[in-house]
Amino acid sequence: MISLIIPFYNEKDNLHVLINQLIDTLNDVKREYEIVLVDDGSDDASASKLKVKNEKLKVVNHKKRLGKGQALKTGIENSSGDTVVFMDGDLQDDPKDLPKFLKKIDEGYDFVNGIRVGRQDNFLVKLYSSLATKFLKLFLHSPYTDINCGFKAFKRKVLDGFTFYGNNFRFFPLFVFYNGYKVTEINVKNNPRKFGQSKFGKGKLFIGILDTLTAYFLYKFSERPLHFFGTIGAVIFSIGFLISFYLTIERLFFGVLLVTRPLLWLGILLIIIGIQIGMTGIIGELIVYLSKKK
Repeated sequence: MISLIIPFYNEKDNLHVLINQLIDTLNDVKREYEIVLVDDGSDDASASKLKVKNEKLKVVNHKKRLGKGQALKTGIENSSGDTVVFMDGDLQDDPKDLPKFLKKIDEGYDFVNGIRVGRQDNFLVKLYSSLATKFLKLFLHSPYTDINCGFKAFKRKVLDGFTFYGNNFRFFPLFVFYNGYKVTEINVKNNPRKFGQSKFGKGKLFIGILDTLTAYFLYKFSERPLHFFGTIGAVIFSIGFLISFYLTIERLFFGVLLVTRPLLWLGILLIIIGIQIGMTGIIGELIVYLSKKK
């Protein structure tokens, strides 16, 4: 049983074409399937314009826009297939690539990620994806070439322990990899957008950078927060200590009055901030310890 989950927002001109193409492809594959469309609060009546009559098609509506992460969560909750496929609803993902995903799943892979060939996105999207991929490969040893590709297939079992919220869906592939599941990638066609507008703008580029840093912290230091906060705190404390030590030497041996030295206050401030950041790490360690103890 295959569950295709397609979140969308204002894609009224794309959905009808996409669904027809998907049904044709799935009929050729000859597998049981369901298509779960999640309308994330569209204001262009996208769902009401669907005129495809198919008992295997399910439409779930959000009353307001909650974001792609919540839309994917809703789709998962309303699906039942052993194999789950994520697709975008903008026609940039080509349904003809679906059999390649299913073939890899049948070969024993738990998770199959798409690599967009001939990317049709704008410069900002390509820039963010390139930087994020390099960052994740360097610092988190990510095995993925195009982690932000929305076209992916996986076995339902890999969802255990993962909760979709906010923008963390971007790093769901990393979660699967770190939990020891067998992952792979395949090339997929990336079609140009014909109808509607891209949902990725300058603001989301900045948010994407923050999300990447969040992933770095969660997957690298979630169970050892003191390593993160302790290192930062130690560096800041050391700078403040060296400044204060230098000023102390000047005062004791050279008679320099410190009342006219603003550097003294900077040194004290850095010492205090360093201690506070270090204590944040200790509190984090206590939280991790108590949560594991339960």
